[in-house]
Amino acid sequence: MITHSTSHAAASSTTTGVPIVRIEGLTRAFGETVVLDQLDLSIAPGEFVALLGRSGSGKSTLLRSLAGLDPDAAGTVDVDGTTAVAFQQPRLLPWRRVWRNVTLGLPAALDNRPTAVAALAEVGLVDYADRWPSTLSGGQAQRVSLARALVREPKLLLLDEPFGALDALTRMTTHRLVENLWRQHDLGVLLVTHDVDEALLLADRLLVLDAGRIVADERNDTPRPRTREATAALRTHLLTALGVTDHD
Repeated sequence: MITHSTSHAAASSTTTGVPIVRIEGLTRAFGETVVLDQLDLSIAPGEFVALLGRSGSGKSTLLRSLAGLDPDAAGTVDVDGTTAVAFQQPRLLPWRRVWRNVTLGLPAALDNRPTAVAALAEVGLVDYADRWPSTLSGGQAQRVSLARALVREPKLLLLDEPFGALDALTRMTTHRLVENLWRQHDLGVLLVTHDVDEALLLADRLLVLDAGRIVADERNDTPRPRTREATAALRTHLLTALGVTDHD
């Protein structure tokens, strides 16, 4: 059962500290393979959470359940407010100009262009509104995907390995952009990633998923901007929880 409360309830949760996400007993199986096993989780308003785990551990399955994209999951998933998702692939429609990709899914009867342009300005692409997706670089396309999430005014932003296809320099720039958007919009964020260093850089709470359950739940109180040296001890702990014992 997946429920989404009204925007009024979402606003009250921000002021009272009530979790914007409450998961209880979430279970998902594919045939005889149990991917999520009676999983419990809560996320506070404005909390930046990174979800780590080996391939096949259930990270994307959990994210899809939160996004309401997996009706076959069992258990309770309560999301207090609007949810938006940015995937690893931007999934832009090549026959729609950039601004129309940003407003995809919004009511067609409204004049959505000003909303799209404002969101594109936030991601540094205000001059790209009338371009075709084929003219964009990979990093620019991912920024359009983030703008498309922003126009939904989410309380919870779900990021499914959105930096995985980017080159190293573009990834660094996009990291800073996501961190700035999180601060400006006071979003709850769940970032699914394989990259421990990326998780340590961005998130204040780090989860490790294994065999369908959360096996580590760690706070990251390192002051920002963060360095690898400052997070070395926590990095070692996370890698050990991920089953990596031979690491630098």
